[in-house]
Amino acid sequence: MIYLKHKKGKILKSVYKDGEEISVSGKDLIKSFWELTERYPDELILWIDDEVSISISDKLEGVFHHDLIMASYSVSSQYIPDEIGYIDQLPFINPKNGVLYPTWRMSTDVGGIKGRVANRFKYLLGDIIDFGYLINSISKLGQQNSLFCYSAPELVIEPNSETLKKVNGKKELFRFVGQHYNRIRLLILFFCFIKYEHKFLFWSLVAGLIQKSWFKEDIRLENIEIKSHISQLRENSVDVIIPTMGRPKHLENILNDLKNQRFLPSKVIIVEQDPEENSNTQLGFINETDWPFQIVHHFIHRTGACNARNLAMRNIEANHIFFADDDIRFSEDLLIKAVTELNRLGIGALNLNCILPGDKTVFTKIKQWGAFGSGTSVVRSEYALKCKFSELFEHGFGEDLDFGLQLRSKGCDVIYHPEITTIHLKAKEGGFRSVPKNQWIKEDLEPKPSPTMMILVRKYYSKQMKLGYKIELFLRFYRRQSIKKPLTYISSMKKRWQLSEKISGELLNKDSTLET
Repeated sequence: MIYLKHKKGKILKSVYKDGEEISVSGKDLIKSFWELTERYPDELILWIDDEVSISISDKLEGVFHHDLIMASYSVSSQYIPDEIGYIDQLPFINPKNGVLYPTWRMSTDVGGIKGRVANRFKYLLGDIIDFGYLINSISKLGQQNSLFCYSAPELVIEPNSETLKKVNGKKELFRFVGQHYNRIRLLILFFCFIKYEHKFLFWSLVAGLIQKSWFKEDIRLENIEIKSHISQLRENSVDVIIPTMGRPKHLENILNDLKNQRFLPSKVIIVEQDPEENSNTQLGFINETDWPFQIVHHFIHRTGACNARNLAMRNIEANHIFFADDDIRFSEDLLIKAVTELNRLGIGALNLNCILPGDKTVFTKIKQWGAFGSGTSVVRSEYALKCKFSELFEHGFGEDLDFGLQLRSKGCDVIYHPEITTIHLKAKEGGFRSVPKNQWIKEDLEPKPSPTMMILVRKYYSKQMKLGYKIELFLRFYRRQSIKKPLTYISSMKKRWQLSEKISGELLNKDSTLET
């Protein structure tokens, strides 16, 4: 391990290896960093701000458990300010402080990356002269190219409890957005500073616009082997959860796909729903076939996927859960591949590649995922059973995003895998999202966004993320509606936004009352 000590991300202080100071060619921090990545490709390069009171923990191996991991921790400062939330609302922007959390927002306080991994970025980033800008560029580009990036409190013995200081200016933020995002984001950022902070940052906007774009740059990391040295489970087992309603033929197909698995599930938990009190099951074929796994069949008269999945989770005994929709199809090696990859990557949740019939894969690389698929994911039970599907989202949309954010708050990263595929048939019959659209319309006004989406915004977004989401929603929706006078449209959308806030607040208050 190489210890690269610096002063506030600007001045090189010293370099240590195995407890002994080693020499580098000069005193330039950036040049020394690149030199170390070339001299020590198999070593972890750990940077430490000598000006910050830090005690490095002895748990580094648990953080950097395979080569394609980059991690840091903000003890006293952060490089990319919270205003990044104006143009980015993915979970990576607002990491939870007390757990290992996926984020590309790197701190110069303490962090690390494997030498040969960092060196793959030199051809593109070799001219950067700001260390904070450099490590955040590596992580932002790397995250889309199979680099796993984290905020890792386990890097230090005493995680921070103080307010973080900003260490860069607005011009650097605009430069960063100009290089790492679609250029339209620069204009949104510029507008948000005018509207919400009363700052007209024209020259910062210009600085961003003249930067060379690295948006969607392809970094070749795939030939670096990933093999986690986290202790593997002694036994691997999978239970499957399938909520279903009105789709007996599709359910029979998925049971046959499970029956043909090379690695069989231990248990398949089916929650069949029919709102008619005197109705009978449509799944009689379950008892007419010998299945190579246990089937637990719940037949209930309450509808909703959230309640169904929560009910099914009470029956979980295996150490993995396959959350499956009732209208997907998959090959016989799906479960063995999923469990193998969970172990190889040392992760807690795998989001499988879900495509429509005849479609091609859009994202071709393993990467940290900003969403969560509640019908196409395999999750370690130790994490999943600490969470539940919030019934605030019943019959609507957003329960999967909420569950994914709960998982991340428990220290469980969600990884997308392009090579483990399910085919989503999108069956026309049956389904759960059946609440009439006009249920929230009041005085001929429909809330925007939906109250369930507003619940997610209120629960998980920072102040800047919420305001940025609002601006983007207003812009995107303008082309999809009939009001073409801008001032009339803005007035209407403000009322719809306020209605959504009101209804979501009522739902959240009702939910908290029920819990107590």
